[in-house]
Amino acid sequence: MRSSPEPEALTIGRLARAADVGVETIRYYQERQLLPVPPSSGAFRYYPISLIERIRFIKHAQELGFSLGEVGELLQLEDGADRGSIRRIAADRLLQIEAKLGDLKRMQRVLKGLLTECEHTKASLPCPIIGTIRLPAASTPVETKRRRDTSRDASKQLAPAS
Repeated sequence: MRSSPEPEALTIGRLARAADVGVETIRYYQERQLLPVPPSSGAFRYYPISLIERIRFIKHAQELGFSLGEVGELLQLEDGADRGSIRRIAADRLLQIEAKLGDLKRMQRVLKGLLTECEHTKASLPCPIIGTIRLPAASTPVETKRRRDTSRDASKQLAPAS
């Protein structure tokens, strides 16, 4: 006779619905060792209801920009006792976010400039946006802008003070 699941246990489908994720997400988290794989009980595996909060933790950490690798580290530190390690993980992520924001701001400046150029370029000439996108990889707008900014900064430093 098969033992019945604990009253606080869910099948993978019910766990997924309760945590507002897909079954594939649960399986992926298991593959990444963020969630345990319970032993099968007959044809089904039964998951403890406490995994709903763990899945929500994972999703919320992802919303804050943490990678699944970092989420795994945070789950190991979930009791909050090792605040130094938690702060290190969060500070590293913050540095990466700030770098991405810098890149996004550069891209924004380049695109604004290209839009203005496109608007003021004669219709008989190619659009500068397309021309810039066609540049070789080493000459992408962001790279070109970085080189221009770097050379401007260097020339400002070399110019005599007025």
